[in-house]
Amino acid sequence: MKQKSIAIVGAAETTELGKIPHMSQIMLHADAALNAMADAGLKPSDIDGVATAGESPTETAHYLGITPKWVDGTSVGGCSFMLHVRHAAAAINEGLCNTVLITHAESGRSRVGARRFARSPDSLMGQFELPYGVTNPPTMFTIPVLRYMKERGVTEEQLAQVAVIQREWASMNPRASFRDPITIDDVLTSRMIAYPFRLLMCCLVTDGGGALILTKADRAKDMPQKPVYILGTGESVETPMISQMADFTSSKAFRVSGAQAFSEAGITHNDVDHLMIYDAFAHLPLYGLEDLGFCKPGEAADFIWERNTAPGGKLPLNTNGGGLSYMHSGMYGMYALQESVRQMRGTAPAQVKGAKISVAHGVGGMFGASGTIIFSNEAP
Repeated sequence: MKQKSIAIVGAAETTELGKIPHMSQIMLHADAALNAMADAGLKPSDIDGVATAGESPTETAHYLGITPKWVDGTSVGGCSFMLHVRHAAAAINEGLCNTVLITHAESGRSRVGARRFARSPDSLMGQFELPYGVTNPPTMFTIPVLRYMKERGVTEEQLAQVAVIQREWASMNPRASFRDPITIDDVLTSRMIAYPFRLLMCCLVTDGGGALILTKADRAKDMPQKPVYILGTGESVETPMISQMADFTSSKAFRVSGAQAFSEAGITHNDVDHLMIYDAFAHLPLYGLEDLGFCKPGEAADFIWERNTAPGGKLPLNTNGGGLSYMHSGMYGMYALQESVRQMRGTAPAQVKGAKISVAHGVGGMFGASGTIIFSNEAP
């Protein structure tokens, strides 16, 4: 993809975040979509491309009164929206459509009109993992993280530090679900969920959503908001069964997706001013830092422990508070993208001064998929 040929011109989350029992899931999609359109100064008739995951793009487009020329229903878990950005950029560059709306919404907490993700007994996971008690995200992610901690020498205290620092970022964000400071002791004495995960190492369960609007960069200059340009993109998948990862201490999908994005962007790690790494659980930023190449294998835990990713650190990470403290309705990737856009616009609650390049990196399933988007706020 040609660098900076595509821009984000609309970005917004749902009007409310957290607990929204008075709105169904499809209503949350519409709320986020209409907020993003208002942000971009557009109306439904201006949209000719639609992408979503977790909800049918057909239902979403119909509900919004849009008859698109291009549709993407790619659904590979929480990073699906990173893949949608990549696919939409390619489609616009190819002339398949002009203006793409990407929506996400989940009634993750209230479960009003929410889709149910039942794992079929005849699926690979249903046959080879479910019978052995590997049934939900905490029991799935424990498989690689225990090996990672053993081989890398990572302690529970270091894992807890991830949650502590993300809460520091959340404390500066008025829309964060949890803003009160926490300590390592608070994390380690919170309720055990599945060893080594304590409650405060696990993501929130919330209602909400977000939407993005993409178009050609030359059109973006006429839009009301400061354009945010797409610099590089990447995607990959590895395995639907976490037990079959090639290496429990590293995600092959992370490495492929990240390398693609950095190569396309033509940047080095030192060029990155701001970083979002999907954090459904506290170990994911450790994998992300290493697999994306910001840290060598085994160095990420110390990197975070030494407060390099904290407020005032050299690599601000998950500055909205992340899935651990800000928001996590089930598929978190959209919220990471939203924060990258805010940082590039200069409108984030915890704004990184002078930030020019932001990386948003996501995971889908349990290390099953990955998407990476690199943004810039400097015009082509």
